[in-house]
Amino acid sequence: MRLANSNFHTKWGTGKTQDRLPFFRNLAPPTPIAVWDNRVVSKLKDLEARLERTEQQLRLFQKVSRFMVREMSLQEVLGGVVDLIVEYTACDSCLVYLIDDNELVLCASNTPHPSTIGKVRLKLNEGITGWVARERRMVAISREAYNDPRFKFFGDLPEDTYEAFLSAPVIARNRVVGVINVQHRQPHAHTGNEMEVLTTVGEQVGCLLVLARMSGEAVEAVSHAELVLSSGPITPRV
Repeated sequence: MRLANSNFHTKWGTGKTQDRLPFFRNLAPPTPIAVWDNRVVSKLKDLEARLERTEQQLRLFQKVSRFMVREMSLQEVLGGVVDLIVEYTACDSCLVYLIDDNELVLCASNTPHPSTIGKVRLKLNEGITGWVARERRMVAISREAYNDPRFKFFGDLPEDTYEAFLSAPVIARNRVVGVINVQHRQPHAHTGNEMEVLTTVGEQVGCLLVLARMSGEAVEAVSHAELVLSSGPITPRV
């Protein structure tokens, strides 16, 4: 008996195995197990890397917080903060500026030019650093920071030629009291984690400055820069 629908044979062939092969050839082949295994391994490695980075962040924040309860001078504290930032970001330069009489004064640095500490000054309308202090906003430049119209050349600092520039304000009691700069010699794409770390550390440094002003030896009238450059150990009033 013949089937009424002649399309059956057109679509499915005569029913013989060789006639059905073109149809099955169009089906997607199954994904090899090895490919799935590689994808899973790749995702697990990515997850492990992100977890490790998060743990590094937490350890950094914990170490900065411990500075608040140790008997250290503010200069020592800022030096410790700079070292932690350098370790986390693998940057070539980390500078901390604090405000003194409407100027930003270099108060801490990882680079070997100690003669500039307390001497290098920027007005609030100078450089990327001054812009960050005025606008209370972070700046992230991955390459050719020296070509940014806001950039200020010092002439005697190696950072003048560095490519990447990341800068965040130091906040104390809702006021900008300084700026932290992180620079790389080579182009560097700043990650969200790096930006978050620098923002949070800027807030922690602000808390440290507030804590220092609670010290029995602190004078309320002095600037934050003077407080750092002339301070003894942080010993809050009890």
